[in-house]
Amino acid sequence: MKWSIWSSSHSLGAGLVVVLCGYLVVHGWRLCFYVPAAIALGGAVLLAVVLRDTPESMGLPPIESRDECARVPKGGFGHLVFANPYIWLLSVGNLFVYTVRYGILDWGPTFLKQARHIDLTSASWMVAAFEGAGILGMLSSGWLTGRFFGGRAARVCPVYMAGCVGSLVLFWALPHAGILVSVTLLCLSGFFIYGPQTLLAIAAANLATKQAAATAVGLTGFFGYLSTVLSGVGVGWLVERHGWDAGFLMFIAAAVAGMLLFILCWPARADAYERS
Repeated sequence: MKWSIWSSSHSLGAGLVVVLCGYLVVHGWRLCFYVPAAIALGGAVLLAVVLRDTPESMGLPPIESRDECARVPKGGFGHLVFANPYIWLLSVGNLFVYTVRYGILDWGPTFLKQARHIDLTSASWMVAAFEGAGILGMLSSGWLTGRFFGGRAARVCPVYMAGCVGSLVLFWALPHAGILVSVTLLCLSGFFIYGPQTLLAIAAANLATKQAAATAVGLTGFFGYLSTVLSGVGVGWLVERHGWDAGFLMFIAAAVAGMLLFILCWPARADAYERS
């Protein structure tokens, strides 16, 4: 749950900046680079001043106890991460999750303007609503994982991906449904895609234990950002040659692929710590 609260900052920032750029582009597209860059620079300075490393660096005792340390299995990164098939399934699945997430975030305003004939400012607000619904998806997925799934985040992911597939299919199949229905379906797809987006990292970290958590999260992130090959170049190529329907079908196909990979992770334990 706490991980999902932290992850919601991603969607909050993405939602705000897509609206901001929707207004800035009217005064020149270069402002969509200059203003976010200035915000990022200010954030970097703030982090350099206030961010700290560990509890110990602030004079606090370490978090873990001796009993918790004893439960961490022994083994190198290869054993804890690269030899774990579930971490690989989660990582490849993350590629498809981010294909949907970045695809809609990056192409959404253009798609809504060109294919659904919605003005760019309104389209930016719709994509921001997609991000806002994603925050609710993050928080709910974290709560469900802890409350009903015993910390087995990998079991929540296919449930949310199935909801995302259904929402995307309906959005694509109902092009003339009206603005309210379109916004609702787009928000539902955001709600469901951001559940796995926030859970995959914590699932991989728990399976790798604290000894290799950073490596496991890095692996999932690596595959996530590889998604730009599909969500960026792939969608652009499809749209240019076959139109927006083909590009949107890639999002649906990616959501289906992610759902199938997460189903294979259903037997995975909540973590790899040894229990008495």
